[in-house]
Amino acid sequence: MLNSSPRAAASLARRLTVTFYLYAFLDDFVLLYPVYALLFTDTGLSVGEISSLFVIWSVTGLLLEVPSGVWADAVSRRLLLAGAPLLGAVGFGLWVAAPSYWVFALGFVLWGARSALQSGASEALLYEELDRLGLADRYGRIIGRASTFGLLGTLLATAVATPVFASGGYPAVGVASVLASLLCAAVGLALPEHRAGTAVAAPAGGTGDDGSESSGYLSILRAGLAEARTDGSVRRALLFLPAMAAIWGALEEYMPLLAADVVAPSAVPLLVLLVWAGTMVGGLLTPVGQRLSTGRFAATIAFAAVVLAAGALSGRAGGFVLIAVAFCALQMASLVADVRLQESITGSTRATVTSLAGLGSEVVTLGVFGGYALASVFAGHGVIFAVFAVPYLVLAFGWRRVAGTGPDRSVRQPAAPAAKVS
Repeated sequence: MLNSSPRAAASLARRLTVTFYLYAFLDDFVLLYPVYALLFTDTGLSVGEISSLFVIWSVTGLLLEVPSGVWADAVSRRLLLAGAPLLGAVGFGLWVAAPSYWVFALGFVLWGARSALQSGASEALLYEELDRLGLADRYGRIIGRASTFGLLGTLLATAVATPVFASGGYPAVGVASVLASLLCAAVGLALPEHRAGTAVAAPAGGTGDDGSESSGYLSILRAGLAEARTDGSVRRALLFLPAMAAIWGALEEYMPLLAADVVAPSAVPLLVLLVWAGTMVGGLLTPVGQRLSTGRFAATIAFAAVVLAAGALSGRAGGFVLIAVAFCALQMASLVADVRLQESITGSTRATVTSLAGLGSEVVTLGVFGGYALASVFAGHGVIFAVFAVPYLVLAFGWRRVAGTGPDRSVRQPAAPAAKVS
C-alpha cells in the first residue's frame, strides 16, 4: 500500500478512474459496430459465411484468453491495454480498404486478440492500482461505472454512425473507427501502473524449481492455475462468474430477433435501446449489489430469472420492460461476482487467474450460441429466452454457498513484491 495522505490518494484515484472511464468509452466507440454485418452482406457473403466469421472471432478469443492473461502478469499491463486497440484499428481499416471474406476473417482474428489482451489485464490493473492506494473497496463502483461508459460509447457510436454513413459510406465509418481505436490506445498509455513485476517468473535464462530451463511464462501459468486449484474461494468464484455473466451476455445478441417477433422492424432499435438502458443502470447499481445480504442477493438473481422468462414469453412490446429489469439485475450481479473474484485473489498472477474466468465465459457463450441454434429448430425466440433463464435459478441457490465461504475481507494478504514496471 502506498504511504500517502488521504488527499493525495484521492487525487491519484481520480486520475486513474477518469482515465479508465475514458478508455472504456473509446474502446466501444466504434462506428463500424452497427453496420459491419451490412458491410458483409453488401460484399456478397452468405449467412453461413457470416456465421463462420463469428465462430472465428469466438475461437480466437478462446485460444488467446489464458495466454494473454499470463502475458499481462509477465509484462506491463498498461502496454497491453495500449497495444490492444491498435489491433482493432488495423482490422477495421482492412475491412473497409479491401473487403473480402478472408480480410474479414483476419479482422476478426485481430479483434479477438484485442479483446483477449484486454481481458484480465484491465481488471488486474484497476484493482491493484486501487489496492496500492488503499482504496480497493472502490473497485466495484468503478468497474460498474466503466461498464456503463462502455455502453454509452456503443450507443453514441450507433447514433453517430447513421449520419456519418449517409455522408461517406463504409470508408467514413471505417476511418472514424480507426481514429477511435488510436485514441483509445493513447489513453491506455496514460493509465498509471506501479505494479511489481511478477515474482513467480524465473529470470531470463534462469532455471525453474527443478533446476531445468524454465520459461517465466510457464511459471506464471503454473502459479495462476495453482491458486485457482487450491484456493476454494477463487475456485468457486471462477465457476460462478462465467455462468453468471455469459448467459445473458450471449442472449443480448439475439435481442433484435426477439423484438422483431413483437413489433415492426422500425421499432426494434427502440426495444433494444430499452434493454441497453437497463443494463447501464445495472452497472451503476454494483455498489448496491455488494451491500446486499447473501439471501437478498440470491433472491435478486432468482427474481431476474423469473422476470426475464415472463418478459420473453409475454409476446408484447411491454414485456421488454421486464427484460430490461432482468438485464439490469443480471449486469449488477455479474459485476458483483467479478468484484468477489478480485477480492479472492491474493497472489501475484491476478491477470492469469482473471483470464481463467474469461476462458470460462467464452466456453459458456459458445454453448449458448450452439444451444440457441439447436433450440431454434423447435421453438420460438421467446421460449428459448425463457429456457436460458432457468440456469439463473440454479445460480441463485448456489450463491449462498459461494458467498458464505468467501475470503475474510478484513485481513488482506499482500501480493509478493517484485521489480517495478515503469
